[in-house]
Amino acid sequence: MQKIRVLVANRPRLMKDLVLATIGDQPDIEVVGETQDEAEITELVERTRPDYLIIALENPEVRPGLSGFLLGRYPEMKILALAAERNSGIFYWAFVDIRSMPVESSEQGILGVLRSKPELVGI
Repeated sequence: MQKIRVLVANRPRLMKDLVLATIGDQPDIEVVGETQDEAEITELVERTRPDYLIIALENPEVRPGLSGFLLGRYPEMKILALAAERNSGIFYWAFVDIRSMPVESSEQGILGVLRSKPELVGI
């Protein structure tokens, strides 16, 4: 069985310790790294390629800035952002939706596709 790979990059230290105590003894979960320094997160994600990244959530109303960048670069990864003082968390993931439509294989069909602006849902 392949283990779930988790990178813990949470602060404050108490929250990081709580997360590590929660997942550390799980036989199907492997902690592949940990840091309290936000500046190290991108490099650690690149090096460890975790399935999940657990980070601090400063404000539940605002998505952490780093999450958009990381999910754009590593769309297969998921992010769990936790706010200790609010006893809450938010789960982020990227979702790619591939769409298609029939195209007439003619000059008009080809040029029509190249000049069209496909509908973007959810943006």
